[in-house]
Amino acid sequence: MAQGKLLYAQSGGVTAVINATAAAVIEAARAVKLPVLAGQNGIVGVLREELIDTRKESAADIRRLAQTPGGAFGSCRFKLKDIDTDRAHYERLIDVCRAHDVRYFLYNGGNDSADTALKVSQLAKEFDYPLTCIGVPKTVDNDLAVTDCCPGFGSVAKYTATSVLEASYDVAAMAESSTKVFVMEVMGRHAGWIAAAAGLAGNGKDEPPHLILFPEVPYEEKAVLAEIQRVVDRVGWCTVVVSEGLRHPDGRFVAEAGGKDAFGHVQLGGVGPTLAGTITSKLGLKTHWAVPDYLQRSARHIASQTDYDHARAVGEAAVALALAGKNAVMPAIKRTSDQPYRWMIEPAPLKKVANHEKKMPKGYIRRDGFGITDSCRRYLAPLIRGEAPLEYGRDGLPKFVKLRRLLVAKKLPDYPL
Repeated sequence: MAQGKLLYAQSGGVTAVINATAAAVIEAARAVKLPVLAGQNGIVGVLREELIDTRKESAADIRRLAQTPGGAFGSCRFKLKDIDTDRAHYERLIDVCRAHDVRYFLYNGGNDSADTALKVSQLAKEFDYPLTCIGVPKTVDNDLAVTDCCPGFGSVAKYTATSVLEASYDVAAMAESSTKVFVMEVMGRHAGWIAAAAGLAGNGKDEPPHLILFPEVPYEEKAVLAEIQRVVDRVGWCTVVVSEGLRHPDGRFVAEAGGKDAFGHVQLGGVGPTLAGTITSKLGLKTHWAVPDYLQRSARHIASQTDYDHARAVGEAAVALALAGKNAVMPAIKRTSDQPYRWMIEPAPLKKVANHEKKMPKGYIRRDGFGITDSCRRYLAPLIRGEAPLEYGRDGLPKFVKLRRLLVAKKLPDYPL
């Protein structure tokens, strides 16, 4: 029987399937009678000793949790700096774990979360406290190193490709007397994976999206406008997908708004409307734009079955790795075959994941910089396949769950942040 308790927390922007991972963690822990606490609003809740007792949640609600979008326990954008700078925070984490007999810490997030889990494991070792730390992968940006893909990405990729396909039918129908260009902005600060996924909507010279603008390819305004005009002249209309992280040749974001978020990232101000305005003013073409924003990462109704399977698998594997004492690792997805698509889970050291970023390989971007290659298509295609299970009610809406989120009693003095 497992010793102590397991502490699970969610971090950063949520996804359509992060709760599938949470459900898998809880169910796997329950199978071995390991109590699970969850940080309320991520690491912030852990620091404040606001810990949700998942034992108070019914088995039926945990099953339904797997089909609920968002982050059921609350997430946060709160970056812990290096141990020397933020030592008090790290020591507080160890104090909270010790007070509640937490022996396993699972942090479900991206690059920064992997870094935090790694540092907590290092400090626990310094304090001689028996704590096994596991990073659990999650990010719609698909930019985590080592793992073939990131849980959360397959679903946003499916949403993006589907939305581009549907909207393009609309534009094609109206182009003769109305909109000539449709611009859709997608997430992706430094890595163009989501923008690339839009390329799955079509597979021919005249099929949408006609242009994909990646963060990895410097934005040359004249070249982009010339290509848009060529497409409109040839096809009659044009669909453009642009990543929010599109940059000028000097490295500046095209839509930099000023200021930084809690992770120190430059805040972006909307490259979609910026580009649409440029097209209208300089080409004289009627242009519509859309920014799906939260819609693309929360669209559980169109979640990919592959993505759902990945999310469940990393949750189950994280518990297994923790119980096996595999400290400072992350369950990574390893692709073993494209056709048929096959994959497995294997542990990866957090030091190879933390603060590393996986961008689009050059071989995945067409030579003209405006689309994806066949190798990229082979990589992406399996990730959007299938539709994840989702129960609907009589009102026609999905049956999501709201957990009770009852907190355990505090044992330590308050800790102001």
